[in-house]
Amino acid sequence: MPDDVSPAPDRYGAAAHRPVPQHPSPPIPLPPAPDPRPPVIPSPFFPGPAVPAAERLRVVVADDNPVVRAGLGVLLSGRADIRVVAEAADGREAYERTLEHRPDVVLLDVRMPGVDGISALPHLVGIAPVLMLTYSRESEIVHESLRLGAGGYLVHGEFTANQLVQAVRDTKDGRANFTVTAADALLAHMRHGTPPQRGPLPEGLGSALATAPAPPPAHTAEPSESLSQLQPVVGQSSVSGGSVPTPNRQQYGLSSREVEVMDLIASGMSNQQIAATCFISEKTVKNHINRIFTKLHSATRSEAIAHWLGTAPRNPGRQP
Repeated sequence: MPDDVSPAPDRYGAAAHRPVPQHPSPPIPLPPAPDPRPPVIPSPFFPGPAVPAAERLRVVVADDNPVVRAGLGVLLSGRADIRVVAEAADGREAYERTLEHRPDVVLLDVRMPGVDGISALPHLVGIAPVLMLTYSRESEIVHESLRLGAGGYLVHGEFTANQLVQAVRDTKDGRANFTVTAADALLAHMRHGTPPQRGPLPEGLGSALATAPAPPPAHTAEPSESLSQLQPVVGQSSVSGGSVPTPNRQQYGLSSREVEVMDLIASGMSNQQIAATCFISEKTVKNHINRIFTKLHSATRSEAIAHWLGTAPRNPGRQP
């Protein structure tokens, strides 16, 4: 049908209605409704997953100042991997708490009433690593602490909170830490080339050894534990028993450095502690020990110490 021709009317006379095809428009996309809640921004201070209590590093704090103890407790227990399990106000209480809780690290002050830290130290190192944390900065006290087996020496006011926390973790893993004063004391010893004179410590520190508690029974010690755990027992038996003759150490032919290393071995120090005290590498310490063992005809540290202290049984079939 031509375009200009109208449609034929229907039977009622009205033009036929032709429906116009409908093509609906596509829907217009609408933006999502705004979320009324504020956006969540990741915090850089999110603590992360909690460390199980059984895996947290356990610490005993020994200091006669309750404010210091409380501050250390808040600081250390605020870390996800550290927990202060006990506090002590003197050396005797420190020993009791350490024996009870078997911590990973003991923080030990020097000047405390009753049993001071130096007196308690040889009894503590056989149970747990000890980090000296004190205001005492005298050179002779630093040396005596290391000689008795301390795993590090920090002087208050010379470290930050993060440095203290790291030192506690390092002590548990056997790494030594020293603040400036302690490091200077060791450096002065190295410059002079001779060990400090072993005399009475200030204020009678260390003189409470005779009244300090006895160490754990020998049968509780593990075979790998240091001889420092047995050191107080040796000292007590020498008092109650007969006198021990002075050993003739010149017969071994040790050099001055080997004598120094052997003295530190006999005091119960580990190779790492000896290296820190003498400012030499652990490899050099091992080399010295190998030569010392050869000269002392010894195969173990215990045997070498027994020869050095003159407590080894006489063997007529072998030269000393």
